[in-house]
Amino acid sequence: MRKNGRIAVLMGGRSSEREISLQSGNAVLKALKAKGYHPVAIDLADPLEYLICGSFDKAYIALHGTFGEDGCVQGMLELLEIPYTGSGVLASASTMDKVFAKKMMLSEGIVTPRFMAFSDPRALTDDIDPDFDYPVIVKPVAEGSTFGVTKVEKSSELVNAIRETFNFGSAVLVERFIEGREVTVGLIDGETLPVVEVIPQSGFYDFEAKYTKGMTRYIVPAEIGDEMTKEVCRISRKVYNLFGCRGAARVDFILGERGPSVLEINTIPGMTETSLLPMAAWKAGMSFEDLVERIIDGAGLDNSHVLNQKRAKSKKSIRRVV
Repeated sequence: MRKNGRIAVLMGGRSSEREISLQSGNAVLKALKAKGYHPVAIDLADPLEYLICGSFDKAYIALHGTFGEDGCVQGMLELLEIPYTGSGVLASASTMDKVFAKKMMLSEGIVTPRFMAFSDPRALTDDIDPDFDYPVIVKPVAEGSTFGVTKVEKSSELVNAIRETFNFGSAVLVERFIEGREVTVGLIDGETLPVVEVIPQSGFYDFEAKYTKGMTRYIVPAEIGDEMTKEVCRISRKVYNLFGCRGAARVDFILGERGPSVLEINTIPGMTETSLLPMAAWKAGMSFEDLVERIIDGAGLDNSHVLNQKRAKSKKSIRRVV
């Protein structure tokens, strides 16, 4: 892509992760300017004509959560024929739905914590209990940044935690809590970056621990041994390929006594100053600006080959008519 190309940096939006998205988007905007591109900040909470009428060459998606990671904005960009960063419509939608993603992973023999799901708050009864031990983690099915995530220690707290979590979405996941070390593997175009170990001071990687400087310690590369490093990288590539991901992604694990379990895959990793993907890329010798440029270089469309065929046929038809 030519350096003077116009890039729409999509940020903000309407999800609960709006403020984090603005941080990511502004960091990307600054990096693209430093690399000589012409980026334009587009807040998707504003009218869409700014994007539709902007004559953009590419779009960098720095949106998090609903309408950003779930395939919605990807579908819109497909219709507008604007190549965009990250995974396509299907991969984005299927990974955003944690229940669907877990079922997909289990079907391929990928280990993930046991779970149960709820989609109707009216159907909740006081005797609901998972068929696995406490504590459990209660989280929205389609949210990120640990919004709405609660650790429940006993059965008497479960129903109320589920009801509270319905405030963050239309479905709730109850997942077995696994004691262990938390690590994450970043990928770019299917290639794994150095593994990062996450050690929150509080012992629980919640929103405050994730986005407050000094609340969490990070070890890069994670000191988990060569064999475990190879194993989590192998599983990460398998998960990435299973969903047909593209560009940057991040796979989160818990390393329990029975080995690694996949918590989730994130198709639009954060790009803030405390974010894990830039941290891993830096350890691999890639500056933040280089990382952003590599991600924008990989921008594309799900159906670019189909669009090109249609354009070619359209030009032939025009010639015949003329």
